[in-house]
Amino acid sequence: MSKSYTPGLKILKSTILSKKRLLPLKGEVHVDKNEAISHDTIVASTKIPGNVHMVNLSKQLNVEPNGVKDLMLIEVDEKIVKGQVIAESKGFFGMFKASVKSPVDGFLLNVSDITGQATISEPALPVEIDSYIDGMVQEVFDKEGVLIQSNCAIIQGILGVGGENKGEIKVLTKTEQDEIISDMITPDLNGKIVVGGSYITLDAYRKAQKMNVSGIIVGGFNYTDLSQLLGFNLGVAITGSENLGTSLLITEGFGKIKMARRTFKLFNSLEGRYGSINGATQIRAGVIRPEVVVALDSDNEKHEEFNEDELVINVGSNVRVIRAPYFGKVGTVAELPSELLKMESETLVRVAKIKFENGEFSTVPRANLEVILQD
Repeated sequence: MSKSYTPGLKILKSTILSKKRLLPLKGEVHVDKNEAISHDTIVASTKIPGNVHMVNLSKQLNVEPNGVKDLMLIEVDEKIVKGQVIAESKGFFGMFKASVKSPVDGFLLNVSDITGQATISEPALPVEIDSYIDGMVQEVFDKEGVLIQSNCAIIQGILGVGGENKGEIKVLTKTEQDEIISDMITPDLNGKIVVGGSYITLDAYRKAQKMNVSGIIVGGFNYTDLSQLLGFNLGVAITGSENLGTSLLITEGFGKIKMARRTFKLFNSLEGRYGSINGATQIRAGVIRPEVVVALDSDNEKHEEFNEDELVINVGSNVRVIRAPYFGKVGTVAELPSELLKMESETLVRVAKIKFENGEFSTVPRANLEVILQD
């Protein structure tokens, strides 16, 4: 029998999470297998080669390419600073000498007696990868990184921006319907991950940036404000590289949409714990969800393991509508009619009858639903 799989969001209060932490280039791994590590442990590091600059010594010194090496004042691999003389002609009776200065800080990579050019490399950029979450090193990938396993709570959102940050979870609103406004952002929120209800204003978010808040989690955000924040309109979302300082995670969608009650209650239960937030989002093949991960103290708690069969829509499945006119609404599948239903576009589609949180029932195309994985 065929199965219909749908996108799924994880909202789990206790699960076993395995996360790869990999370097962009091969380097050095600093931890061992089965080693216990914390969220700020540097697990691997490498150096990314700096930009390369070509300097035409032959032309500037007015000599043949094969005579350039004899005029060099520094050796290959020697460090140099911007403005330092790296080569000098012999001149005429010691006078009228021509010289060449380095255009950048770095080191001499190579001098060619074929082209007469010197290759200068800027200093290598050091890159360090931390563990992101508390846990145990499950596997070590030689010179590349590690696989970390953690007992944690995880909440995924629909969209995020701003990359990775860490901090203490702080619930700022009383209910899942309340908004975060500018006056609520105070200096004591420095370095914390702030949880709101339905919405945060652009002014409040900008103030959070100034206060060095690590992250903001709300039900919805204004699309126009997001475009203004990023400086461009967000299309097919591939985010996470924005240099915002304060990560933003939207759990429900665009506009003023109250956070799902179960999600808000889970954040309340996690208040005061240290968490990690990542706004990286990819909505296409190889879906990446923005997430908040909070490591748990006890290994004795009941864990929820991921099972792909849970992504199959069944009667009783918790779902969220991901298209208009019910966009962002959360409910439960009450019925799965076997017959196809004709839509306004004249297409015949499979549908589901959904009971929303307010008790209302509506019939929605199954393709417009997203399963919420929760314990």
